[in-house]
Amino acid sequence: MSKNSRLVYSTETGRIKEDKNPPPAAPQGDGIVRIRREIAGRNGKGVTTISGIPATGDDLKSIAKQLKQLCGGGGAVKDGIIEIQGDHRDKIKAELEKRGFTVKLAGG
Repeated sequence: MSKNSRLVYSTETGRIKEDKNPPPAAPQGDGIVRIRREIAGRNGKGVTTISGIPATGDDLKSIAKQLKQLCGGGGAVKDGIIEIQGDHRDKIKAELEKRGFTVKLAGG
């Protein structure tokens, strides 16, 4: 290996993380959490999406887990957006407002 190259992947340990980069900052937005109901591309199954929560990584997953427990449904975190199966906009809005977030119901 040359002096300027760096190891990115090893068959023994897998992907090699580089600690030089700081953890990503919370997404910058307008400070409003938006809750939508989406069915497009989901074979008619509706999901509630929550975007704009100023958290990343494990914090966002923790919030998603608590909201899934509140709604009694499944869900996931994808690209910084929480998806919860079913239409639970009112429950989620009330819970997030209790936590101090500014919440808007977006879409139809």
